[in-house]
Amino acid sequence: MKARVQWVGGALMVGEAGSGHALVMDGPPDNGGRNLGPRPMEMLLLGMGGCTEFDVVHILRKGRHDVRLCEVELTAERAETDPKVFTRIHAHFRVGGAGLTEKAVERAIKLSAEKFCSASIMLGATAQVTHDFEIVDV
Repeated sequence: MKARVQWVGGALMVGEAGSGHALVMDGPPDNGGRNLGPRPMEMLLLGMGGCTEFDVVHILRKGRHDVRLCEVELTAERAETDPKVFTRIHAHFRVGGAGLTEKAVERAIKLSAEKFCSASIMLGATAQVTHDFEIVDV
């Protein structure tokens, strides 16, 4: 896997993934940015959310569950001093579909957290990562 990030000016950067997709990252005005994109640490958090959500949907579908909605809301805390690593990350899943059971959703989240989600497992080396969920009607 490869990626390239090019500094544009101020705190603005354009990242290009090996797959050819590009995105803008920027900093706040007080750090020379223009607030034109997410911060790099926000990208890490978004990456974890996408990784674990993908796993949960995939695991549930593989188990022949009718998943119609999956959202994950992430809340993170960072260290007060440099390096300001994540110290706590909480993922709250909202999952909906026909006939979903708590047991199935809990199993999918646990498998993602403990076996499949590289981002969660990697960030878990420095942060306490916790999860919970709710099943919603759709």
